[in-house]
Amino acid sequence: MLTDMETSDIRRRLRQALEQARTVTTERRTRADLAATAYSAFLRDVATPVFRMVANVAKAEGQGFTVFTPADGVRLVSERHGEDYVEVWLDTSLDPPKIATRANRSRGRNVTTSEGLLRPEAPISSVTDEHVLDFLLSQIGMLVER
Repeated sequence: MLTDMETSDIRRRLRQALEQARTVTTERRTRADLAATAYSAFLRDVATPVFRMVANVAKAEGQGFTVFTPADGVRLVSERHGEDYVEVWLDTSLDPPKIATRANRSRGRNVTTSEGLLRPEAPISSVTDEHVLDFLLSQIGMLVER
């Protein structure tokens, strides 16, 4: 029974809860905007150039790969098996958003997909070309083995 509670007290507490929710949402949006800006620079200046270099070197070694740059990501795809690829993208479902990775490998009807985070403990602005190269080199074997 609500007889012990005053309407004015409930109203005050409700207003506090709504204000706190607005503050949390605003702070999360700010973190997401900052992450998107850092990720855009990372994608342009770090990830895409490394993916392209790996594709070029692999081609010289007899392994054909194509680089695709879908919106907000970069993907290295096997020219032999188009369903085999590795990619990075910004996972905005996390707070703060992080650089996510995906490796997809298809063998007949079996498809194996693994996802993770590239340097989850680090801010996006600190992820380097070496980190991207290490990720690609750790995954390249599964793209060429048959």
